[in-house]
Amino acid sequence: MSRKPYKAKKKGAGRFVQLPEWLQASEAWATLKPGPRALYVEIKRRYTGSNNGQIALSHREAAQRLNVSRNTPGAWFKELEQRGFIRMTQGHHLGPSGIGQSSRWALEEVPTDNMRTAPKSFMAWRDKQKPRTETVPPRHNGCDTKGNLRVVGG
Repeated sequence: MSRKPYKAKKKGAGRFVQLPEWLQASEAWATLKPGPRALYVEIKRRYTGSNNGQIALSHREAAQRLNVSRNTPGAWFKELEQRGFIRMTQGHHLGPSGIGQSSRWALEEVPTDNMRTAPKSFMAWRDKQKPRTETVPPRHNGCDTKGNLRVVGG
């Protein structure tokens, strides 16, 4: 009579998504709106530890998962790419049988499947500040539209 392995009795907590503190402390993450954050978590859910660079997620499937309109996630993908959180490794295309293939994504915080180090380009992202303009004195209220002075009380 053989016993069950020790691990068979243990019940794990299941899969989870890890967002490290250093990622959340970056300026790129702190200024990110909630929609792109939710999309990033959805992309990270599909990361298994060995498929970075081959994470498949289409705009329509992202819209279904995030419960938004199908056109909404497109801008979120662009936002995450511009800030350096994700990178497109393969664009969407028609497959050999004529069935559409979704884009493939890579997370920039973890090494890729070919064991290159993680670029972490989002750490260098900075919010563009509006340039300061010189203080302009207020316009003279006694001028008419042609630049001539009006005579007041005269």
